[in-house]
Amino acid sequence: MDFGGINHLAIVVAAIAAFAFGAGYYGLLGKPWMKAARLKPEDLGKSPAPFIIAFVAELVMAWVLAGVIGHLGTGQVTLWNGLVSAAFLWAGFIATTLAVNHRYQGFGWDLTLIDAGHWLGVALVMGGIIGWFGA
Repeated sequence: MDFGGINHLAIVVAAIAAFAFGAGYYGLLGKPWMKAARLKPEDLGKSPAPFIIAFVAELVMAWVLAGVIGHLGTGQVTLWNGLVSAAFLWAGFIATTLAVNHRYQGFGWDLTLIDAGHWLGVALVMGGIIGWFGA
């Protein structure tokens, strides 16, 4: 088996870019998201912990995505392959997990669509950056 490798700088840049994407995304959709999630602004608190956890999780996601893309082989860590791999992983694992969890938790499809859109953007940003940087 051929492994194209992992670019650690790409992982860090991808995680930072994904975090920034999420800030912008929920900055625009914060009110509809809070309504769909049945939250009030005062429920959110002021702790930095969720942001730290989110960034660490995005570092892990970027590292795993880099490993998946690297498994395509030498010379295959490209922008296009990064985007396609990210889209497949989103459709197969992220969107489906959100749909199942939100149904069991009693949330409506509006929350699922908002959150799934965020994670699609995160996956594509990460996959694009990882593929663009190469191995």
